[in-house]
Amino acid sequence: MAIVEVENVSKRYRLGDQDVQALTDVSLAIEPGVFLAIAGPSGSGKSTLLNIIGCIDTPTSGRVVVGGHDVSGRTPDQLADLRARTIGFIFQTFNLLPVLSAEENVEYPLLQLRELTRAERRERVRHYLGMVGLTKYADHRPNQLSGGQRQRVAIARALATHSKIVLADEPTANLDSKTGESILRLMKDINRSSGTTFVFSTHDRKVMSMADRLVRIADGQITALGARANRRWTFVQDRRSPHNDNEQG
Repeated sequence: MAIVEVENVSKRYRLGDQDVQALTDVSLAIEPGVFLAIAGPSGSGKSTLLNIIGCIDTPTSGRVVVGGHDVSGRTPDQLADLRARTIGFIFQTFNLLPVLSAEENVEYPLLQLRELTRAERRERVRHYLGMVGLTKYADHRPNQLSGGQRQRVAIARALATHSKIVLADEPTANLDSKTGESILRLMKDINRSSGTTFVFSTHDRKVMSMADRLVRIADGQITALGARANRRWTFVQDRRSPHNDNEQG
Protein backbone atom coordinates (compact mmCIF):
# COMPACT_ATOMS: atom_id res chain seq x y z
CA MET A 1 0.00 0.00 0.00
CA ALA A 2 1.32 3.44 -0.95
CA ILE A 3 2.28 5.78 1.88
CA VAL A 4 1.41 8.78 -0.34
CA GLU A 5 -1.24 8.86 -3.06
CA VAL A 6 -1.70 11.86 -5.32
CA GLU A 7 -4.67 11.51 -7.66
CA ASN A 8 -5.41 13.92 -10.53
CA VAL A 9 -4.08 16.90 -8.60
CA SER A 10 -4.06 20.36 -10.15
CA LYS A 11 -2.95 23.60 -8.51
CA ARG A 12 -3.71 27.12 -9.72
CA TYR A 13 -2.39 30.28 -8.10
CA ARG A 14 -3.60 33.83 -8.45
CA LEU A 15 -0.61 36.10 -9.13
CA GLY A 16 -1.69 39.69 -9.50
CA ASP A 17 -4.36 39.69 -12.20
CA GLN A 18 -3.18 36.41 -13.72
CA ASP A 19 -3.85 32.76 -13.01
CA VAL A 20 -0.73 30.56 -12.82
CA GLN A 21 -1.17 26.84 -13.41
CA ALA A 22 1.49 25.23 -11.20
CA LEU A 23 0.31 21.59 -11.54
CA THR A 24 -2.01 19.92 -14.04
CA ASP A 25 -3.65 16.54 -13.44
CA VAL A 26 -0.72 15.00 -11.53
CA SER A 27 -1.03 11.43 -10.24
CA LEU A 28 1.66 9.66 -8.21
CA ALA A 29 1.90 6.78 -5.74
CA ILE A 30 4.87 6.65 -3.34
CA GLU A 31 5.68 3.33 -1.69
CA PRO A 32 6.90 3.11 1.91
CA GLY A 33 10.66 3.16 2.40
CA VAL A 34 11.67 4.61 -0.97
CA PHE A 35 14.37 7.22 -1.59
CA LEU A 36 12.59 9.27 -4.26
CA ALA A 37 13.64 12.37 -6.17
CA ILE A 38 11.22 14.76 -7.86
CA ALA A 39 13.42 16.42 -10.47
CA GLY A 40 12.83 19.34 -12.75
CA PRO A 41 13.97 22.85 -13.63
CA SER A 42 13.00 25.95 -11.64
CA GLY A 43 9.31 26.69 -12.06
CA SER A 44 8.47 23.12 -13.09
CA GLY A 45 6.11 22.57 -10.15
CA LYS A 46 8.30 20.24 -8.08
CA SER A 47 8.23 22.38 -4.94
CA THR A 48 4.48 22.88 -5.28
CA LEU A 49 4.02 19.11 -5.49
CA LEU A 50 6.25 18.62 -2.43
CA ASN A 51 4.26 21.22 -0.47
CA ILE A 52 0.98 19.54 -1.37
CA ILE A 53 2.33 16.14 -0.26
CA GLY A 54 3.49 17.84 2.96
CA CYS A 55 0.04 19.37 3.61
CA ILE A 56 1.61 22.85 3.57
CA ASP A 57 -0.45 23.69 0.49
CA THR A 58 -3.76 22.33 -0.77
CA PRO A 59 -4.67 21.39 -4.36
CA THR A 60 -7.20 23.30 -6.43
CA SER A 61 -8.60 19.93 -7.45
CA GLY A 62 -7.76 16.27 -6.97
CA ARG A 63 -7.18 14.02 -3.98
CA VAL A 64 -4.19 13.52 -1.68
CA VAL A 65 -3.80 10.68 0.85
CA VAL A 66 -0.84 10.81 3.27
CA GLY A 67 -0.08 7.93 5.61
CA GLY A 68 -3.52 6.49 4.96
CA HIS A 69 -5.26 9.80 5.76
CA ASP A 70 -7.27 11.64 3.10
CA VAL A 71 -6.38 15.30 3.62
CA SER A 72 -9.45 16.68 1.82
CA GLY A 73 -11.65 18.91 3.93
CA ARG A 74 -9.36 18.94 6.95
CA THR A 75 -9.09 22.10 9.02
CA PRO A 76 -5.73 23.90 9.38
CA ASP A 77 -5.41 22.49 12.92
CA GLN A 78 -6.10 18.95 11.68
CA LEU A 79 -3.52 19.36 8.90
CA ALA A 80 -0.98 20.67 11.41
CA ASP A 81 -1.55 17.64 13.63
CA LEU A 82 -1.17 15.28 10.65
CA ARG A 83 2.10 16.99 9.68
CA ALA A 84 3.42 16.83 13.24
CA ARG A 85 2.80 13.09 13.50
CA THR A 86 3.56 11.91 9.97
CA ILE A 87 5.91 14.25 8.10
CA GLY A 88 9.36 15.71 8.72
CA PHE A 89 10.73 18.61 6.69
CA ILE A 90 14.25 19.52 5.56
CA PHE A 91 14.78 22.82 3.71
CA GLN A 92 17.64 24.27 1.70
CA THR A 93 17.79 27.25 4.11
CA PHE A 94 17.74 24.91 7.15
CA ASN A 95 14.89 26.89 8.83
CA LEU A 96 16.43 26.61 12.30
CA LEU A 97 15.34 29.07 14.98
CA PRO A 98 18.42 31.26 15.57
CA VAL A 99 17.74 31.91 19.28
CA LEU A 100 17.55 28.19 20.10
CA SER A 101 20.39 25.71 20.54
CA ALA A 102 20.72 22.61 18.35
CA GLU A 103 18.97 20.46 20.97
CA GLU A 104 16.20 23.03 21.44
CA ASN A 105 15.64 23.16 17.66
CA VAL A 106 15.29 19.39 17.53
CA GLU A 107 12.93 19.43 20.52
CA TYR A 108 10.74 22.24 19.17
CA PRO A 109 8.36 20.13 16.98
CA LEU A 110 8.03 17.60 19.81
CA LEU A 111 6.26 20.25 21.89
CA GLN A 112 3.21 19.71 19.66
CA LEU A 113 3.04 16.07 20.78
CA ARG A 114 1.33 16.61 24.11
CA GLU A 115 1.50 12.96 25.08
CA LEU A 116 5.30 13.09 25.40
CA THR A 117 6.82 13.89 28.78
CA ARG A 118 9.81 16.21 29.04
CA ALA A 119 12.04 13.21 29.77
CA GLU A 120 10.78 11.44 26.64
CA ARG A 121 11.40 14.54 24.54
CA ARG A 122 14.93 14.89 25.87
CA GLU A 123 15.68 11.23 25.19
CA ARG A 124 14.56 11.59 21.58
CA VAL A 125 16.66 14.72 21.16
CA ARG A 126 19.77 12.95 22.51
CA HIS A 127 19.13 9.93 20.28
CA TYR A 128 18.72 11.83 17.03
CA LEU A 129 21.51 14.32 17.62
CA GLY A 130 23.70 11.28 18.24
CA MET A 131 22.46 9.68 15.03
CA VAL A 132 23.61 12.68 12.97
CA GLY A 133 26.90 12.98 14.88
CA LEU A 134 26.22 16.22 16.75
CA THR A 135 26.07 15.17 20.40
CA LYS A 136 28.90 17.48 21.42
CA TYR A 137 27.28 20.42 19.59
CA ALA A 138 23.93 20.12 21.38
CA ASP A 139 24.22 23.50 23.11
CA HIS A 140 25.47 25.38 20.04
CA ARG A 141 23.21 27.88 18.30
CA PRO A 142 22.87 27.83 14.49
CA ASN A 143 25.32 30.73 14.00
CA GLN A 144 27.95 28.64 15.77
CA LEU A 145 27.53 25.72 13.34
CA SER A 146 28.68 25.14 9.77
CA GLY A 147 26.16 24.74 6.96
CA GLY A 148 26.55 20.97 7.01
CA GLN A 149 26.09 20.86 10.78
CA ARG A 150 22.95 22.99 10.52
CA GLN A 151 21.52 20.62 7.94
CA ARG A 152 22.31 17.69 10.26
CA VAL A 153 20.32 19.43 12.99
CA ALA A 154 17.47 19.82 10.51
CA ILE A 155 17.63 16.08 9.73
CA ALA A 156 17.53 15.23 13.44
CA ARG A 157 14.55 17.57 13.86
CA ALA A 158 12.72 15.92 10.95
CA LEU A 159 13.25 12.44 12.42
CA ALA A 160 12.58 13.23 16.07
CA THR A 161 8.79 13.14 15.67
CA HIS A 162 9.14 9.56 14.37
CA SER A 163 8.03 10.76 10.96
CA LYS A 164 7.11 8.08 8.44
CA ILE A 165 7.92 10.51 5.61
CA VAL A 166 10.72 13.07 5.30
CA LEU A 167 10.32 15.75 2.63
CA ALA A 168 13.51 17.52 1.57
CA ASP A 169 13.31 20.64 -0.60
CA GLU A 170 16.68 21.19 -2.34
CA PRO A 171 18.54 20.11 0.85
CA THR A 172 22.01 20.41 -0.71
CA ALA A 173 21.51 23.74 -2.52
CA ASN A 174 23.34 25.85 0.09
CA LEU A 175 26.11 23.35 0.76
CA ASP A 176 29.44 22.81 -0.97
CA SER A 177 29.77 19.66 -3.06
CA LYS A 178 31.64 17.57 -0.47
CA THR A 179 29.34 18.54 2.42
CA GLY A 180 26.25 18.02 0.28
CA GLU A 181 27.37 14.52 -0.62
CA SER A 182 28.01 13.62 3.04
CA ILE A 183 24.53 14.87 3.96
CA LEU A 184 22.97 12.78 1.19
CA ARG A 185 24.87 9.67 2.31
CA LEU A 186 23.67 10.24 5.86
CA MET A 187 20.05 10.42 4.69
CA LYS A 188 20.53 7.35 2.50
CA ASP A 189 21.94 5.43 5.48
CA ILE A 190 18.95 6.47 7.61
CA ASN A 191 16.60 5.43 4.81
CA ARG A 192 18.19 1.98 4.62
CA SER A 193 18.42 1.40 8.38
CA SER A 194 15.02 2.76 9.44
CA GLY A 195 12.85 2.38 6.35
CA THR A 196 11.89 6.06 6.53
CA THR A 197 10.49 7.33 3.22
CA PHE A 198 12.51 10.22 1.77
CA VAL A 199 11.09 12.46 -0.96
CA PHE A 200 13.33 15.14 -2.48
CA SER A 201 12.57 18.15 -4.63
CA THR A 202 15.79 18.71 -6.55
CA HIS A 203 17.75 19.43 -9.69
CA ASP A 204 20.97 18.11 -8.11
CA ARG A 205 22.30 15.16 -10.11
CA LYS A 206 23.90 13.69 -6.98
CA VAL A 207 20.48 13.42 -5.35
CA MET A 208 19.16 11.71 -8.48
CA SER A 209 22.14 9.34 -8.57
CA MET A 210 21.34 8.10 -5.04
CA ALA A 211 17.58 7.80 -5.56
CA ASP A 212 15.90 4.47 -6.21
CA ARG A 213 12.81 6.17 -7.69
CA LEU A 214 12.75 9.26 -9.91
CA VAL A 215 9.87 11.50 -10.93
CA ARG A 216 10.58 13.94 -13.74
CA ILE A 217 8.34 16.99 -13.88
CA ALA A 218 8.11 19.89 -16.35
CA ASP A 219 5.52 22.63 -16.81
CA GLY A 220 3.44 21.25 -13.96
CA GLN A 221 3.12 17.74 -15.40
CA ILE A 222 4.90 14.47 -14.71
CA THR A 223 6.86 13.54 -17.82
CA ALA A 224 8.46 10.29 -16.64
CA LEU A 225 8.56 7.88 -13.73
CA GLY A 226 11.81 5.98 -13.23
CA ALA A 227 12.87 3.00 -11.14
CA ARG A 228 16.45 1.85 -10.57
CA ALA A 229 17.50 -1.78 -10.81
CA ASN A 230 21.13 -2.95 -10.98
CA ARG A 231 22.37 0.64 -11.45
CA ARG A 232 20.17 1.12 -14.52
CA TRP A 233 17.15 3.40 -14.74
CA THR A 234 14.01 2.28 -16.51
CA PHE A 235 11.63 5.13 -17.35
CA VAL A 236 7.96 4.96 -18.19
CA GLN A 237 7.27 7.95 -20.41
CA ASP A 238 4.06 9.93 -20.56
CA ARG A 239 1.80 10.28 -23.59
CA ARG A 240 3.91 13.06 -25.10
CA SER A 241 6.97 10.77 -25.19
CA PRO A 242 5.63 7.31 -26.02
CA HIS A 243 8.99 5.50 -26.15
CA ASN A 244 10.75 4.00 -23.10
CA ASP A 245 14.44 4.50 -22.42
CA ASN A 246 17.16 3.26 -20.11
CA GLU A 247 19.90 5.33 -18.53
CA GLN A 248 23.04 4.22 -16.74
CA GLY A 249 23.27 5.89 -13.33
